Amino acid sequence: MKKTIRNIVIVVLLVVILTGALSCLVVTQANQYTIVRQFGKVVDIRDTAGISFKVPFLQDTQTLPNTVLLYDLPVSDVITKDKKTMVADSFVLWRISDPQKFIQTLNSSVSNAESRLSTLVYNAMNNTISGMNQSEVISGRDGELASAIKAGVTGLEQYGIELIAVETKRLDLPDDNKEAVYQRMISERNNIAAQYTASGESEAQKIRSETDKEVEIMLSEAKAQAEVLQAEGEAEYMRILSDAYADPDRAEFYNFVRSLDAAKASLTNEDNILILGPDSPLAQIFNDTTLTENTTAPTA
Repeated sequence: MKKTIRNIVIVVLLVVILTGALSCLVVTQANQYTIVRQFGKVVDIRDTAGISFKVPFLQDTQTLPNTVLLYDLPVSDVITKDKKTMVADSFVLWRISDPQKFIQTLNSSVSNAESRLSTLVYNAMNNTISGMNQSEVISGRDGELASAIKAGVTGLEQYGIELIAVETKRLDLPDDNKEAVYQRMISERNNIAAQYTASGESEAQKIRSETDKEVEIMLSEAKAQAEVLQAEGEAEYMRILSDAYADPDRAEFYNFVRSLDAAKASLTNEDNILILGPDSPLAQIFNDTTLTENTTAPTA
C-alpha cells in the first residue's frame, strides 16, 4: 500500500515538473511577435524566431502578426470636385511596426486596427478625390491617385501601424448614371476631335495655298527665263543668218540648202515626184546649180 502511494506521488511530481518545464518554454515563429505578460502587464516583446523561456505560472504569452497584412476596405461612395459620385473599392497593405504602441492604443486587436485604417483611409480618399474632377480621377487611377491617397493618411504612427500601400481595385460610376456619364464623355471627346479636325483642315488649306503660291511664282519665273532664253536664241539665229547672207559664197550655199529643204517638204505624195514650173525660184536655183556643175565638169 505504501509503495503504491509512493508511486502515485512520484508520477504526480513528474507531471508537475514536466508541466512546469513546458510552461517555461516560449516558441516564437518568424512571422510573429511574442508578447510576454506578467499579471497583465507587458514585460517583454520578442520578435526573433526561436525558443525562449518565461516564468511559469506567473507569466503568460500572446502573439501578434509580424508580417504584411491585407485589409479589404468596405466599398464606399466618394464625390469628385465636379460633384460626380463614384464607387471606390480598395484595399490596404499594412503591418505592425511598434507592438508596444499597438497593444497600448488598440488593445492588441487586429480588428480595432482595421477599423482605424478604414476610417483614416476613407477620409484621405474622400479628401483627395473631392479635390479632383472626374476625368482627373479616371486618368490618375493607375498610380498617381493611390500615391496621393497614401500620402493623405496620417496618424497611424500613434497606433504602432505602418501603412505600406493603398490600392484601388475598382473606381467606377454608380450603375444608375453610368450610361449617361459615358454618353456625355463620348460627346465631349467627339467635340474635341471635331475641333482638332477643323484646326487641321485650316492648317492644311493654309499650307496648300502657300504651296500653290510658291508654285505659281516658280512657274512664272521659269516662263520668264524661258522667254529670255528663246529671245536670245532667236537673236543668235538671226545673227547667224545675217552672217551667212553677208558672205556671197555662204549665201549661195545657204539658198541651195534651203531650196533642198523646201523641195523635201513638198514631196508628200507616194510617187515622190516634184513638178516645178520654169519660173519657180526652186527650179531656177536647181538650173543654176546644174549649169555650174556642167561648166566646171571639164575643168575637173
